[in-house]
Amino acid sequence: MRAVNLLPRDDAQRQKKKQNVPALVSTALAVLVTGLLGVMYFSAKSSAEQKDMALQDAKAELALLPTPADSAAKTASERTLASERDPRVSALSSALTHRVAWDRVLREISLVLPEDVWLKDFSASSPYPASSASPPVSVAGQPPTLLTINGYTYSHDAVARLMSRLAVIPDLQNVWLLRSSLTDLGGRSIVSFTLKADVRQAGPTS
Repeated sequence: MRAVNLLPRDDAQRQKKKQNVPALVSTALAVLVTGLLGVMYFSAKSSAEQKDMALQDAKAELALLPTPADSAAKTASERTLASERDPRVSALSSALTHRVAWDRVLREISLVLPEDVWLKDFSASSPYPASSASPPVSVAGQPPTLLTINGYTYSHDAVARLMSRLAVIPDLQNVWLLRSSLTDLGGRSIVSFTLKADVRQAGPTS
């Protein structure tokens, strides 16, 4: 007897397609995984090549940098400058220690100067002359010599007031009245005076 397929033809084709779906899915997954692996491989390879190039560039730049000079290879001039550094630093420190801030002294005098007093001339010298390393010694009973102020006012009381104000200036000491006398100036009787004072020796922070 001959076998006869009693199923409709459409149902047979549908069954065949259902049987092929798992095979197609498996094939697609295999292709996808293979593609992803290939992309990851080439990406890692490219990153490694870039890092290797960066390392080679860094090595080349490092090779171009000059090597630090060895202490034994210093030139004679460098050794001479090094030996002169300490004396120069000491000389600068000594100069700064004995420095007098004249701008501060003049500003302090201008702040305490009474309104009815005006100055004719002003002279001052440092307590540390350039020709001597030690300050001059004040002799008891002798007027100071470092600062001299000549000026005019209208009364002897104004001169006394100026002296009392100068005495409170921190940078001045031993304020003396050398002369105070009446004189005629432009047909008017005024008082001409001369004051002297010592400049206080500068401290380490002046």
